[in-house]
Amino acid sequence: MLKKTVKIIVFIMVFSILPLTLGFTNKNPQKLYRIYLKGESLGLIKSKKELEEYIDKKQEQIKKKYKVDKVYVPDELDIVKEVTFNSKVSTVEEIYEKIKDISPFTIKGYAITIKGLDTKDSDGKTIKGKKQTVYVLDKKIFEESVDETVRSFVSKEDYEAYKNNDQKEIEDVGKIIEKIYIKNTITIKKQNIPVDKTIYQDKASLSKYLLFGTTEEQQKYTVKDGDTISDIAFNNKISTEEFLIANPSFTDENGLLYNGQEVTLGIIKPQFSVVEEDHTVFKEEKNYQTETRYDNTKNVGYTEVTQAGVKGENKVTQKVQKINGETVNVVPVSTEVIKEPINEIIVKGGKQSSYSDYYSGGGYGSIIATKGQWGWPASCSSVSSGFGYRWGVLHDGTDIAGCGLGSNIFAAQSGTVVQSSYKFDNGQYITIDHHNGFYSMYAHLCNGCRYVNVGDNVTKGQVIGGMGRTGAATGVHLHFSIWNGYPYRGGRALNAMQFY
Repeated sequence: MLKKTVKIIVFIMVFSILPLTLGFTNKNPQKLYRIYLKGESLGLIKSKKELEEYIDKKQEQIKKKYKVDKVYVPDELDIVKEVTFNSKVSTVEEIYEKIKDISPFTIKGYAITIKGLDTKDSDGKTIKGKKQTVYVLDKKIFEESVDETVRSFVSKEDYEAYKNNDQKEIEDVGKIIEKIYIKNTITIKKQNIPVDKTIYQDKASLSKYLLFGTTEEQQKYTVKDGDTISDIAFNNKISTEEFLIANPSFTDENGLLYNGQEVTLGIIKPQFSVVEEDHTVFKEEKNYQTETRYDNTKNVGYTEVTQAGVKGENKVTQKVQKINGETVNVVPVSTEVIKEPINEIIVKGGKQSSYSDYYSGGGYGSIIATKGQWGWPASCSSVSSGFGYRWGVLHDGTDIAGCGLGSNIFAAQSGTVVQSSYKFDNGQYITIDHHNGFYSMYAHLCNGCRYVNVGDNVTKGQVIGGMGRTGAATGVHLHFSIWNGYPYRGGRALNAMQFY
């Protein structure tokens, strides 16, 4: 009986001590919420809802700034439900004080991700396009800003007709926009946005960023007497198109300026690529050829035009692709001859009265680098991009497109071939020294389409190559340039159109 009583006492003592040895209290387990910020525990609270309401209540300044009804916890804050015997519970005020200066609170909005397009460096290596995210409170603001940006590169009338499906059919000549789209991949996601991010609240500021890559004030210029839009643009390393985009009150480069007028000199840096694809029909002049005949009864130096040249006319249909207003590809569809050109015939004296007469009458010394003395270098005349600045970088030649892959490229003037090679940016190219200080260069020729070699003497109008799209070219075209001095070796690029 005594042994049985002792066993009962021991049993009661063991189970009385057991909770103490396991570290338990006499309290029941609690359902609490553990707060983590950037993975680090800040403590336990009783109510998740109470913390969220407290944050919303304390951030009236954020509500006022962004005109929102509610402020949310930081993105880096995690609230995890936990069942515990731990009696140490923080107040929501204590947790708030720990997080308010460490991580930004959030508001509801939209994150728009714009994926950059891949490019190539000077060695031909691919540079991956950068991805960026733009934040707005209202998705409509982004949609309106995109529309505003597109309008910067497409004329108002054309764009409205395209959007309203109200374009007129081409009866003789004209243009129809077949497609307008953004080349970049753009995704829109509704989410909480940290208030330390740039959040666009209006169309004007976002449109400015999408067009210029910044919301900072653009450089200004005060017009002086004699200034023209093209001169102001070139002298400040922007194109006339960029000038017109930055100054929408002007409709073309012939717009009138006045002394003291202030204009904007913003360099365009679009955050996405607006593609416009057109079907165009136009008439172009077809240049006549000059036939030179010699009369040995007349002395060297005698020249007479016996038949005046008359230009012909073609009706040309093309598919044209533009990116951000710049023509990047022209595909010929058809060419209809309306009127054939009549060649000019010149008779020159062939009688040599002395060595000096012979020397003065021919050779490289007779080449004159003036307007009208140079031959057109391609079999078509469509200029897709002229000489001048593009987004702060000088485009040192004239792009001629629409002739088709492999179409003939002609020497613009007589001379000696000094380069016939390949470079990543030029692609297949030829350079001719005209022995009067001037050089001409022909780039982006098709593969296998360099028909002359270094050291070859060529004559004006001789076929030297075929049009292509090698090198840094987005479409089939000829990059034609005239230089005063050796190209890229101390020479200065000139506007080739000044010679025609």
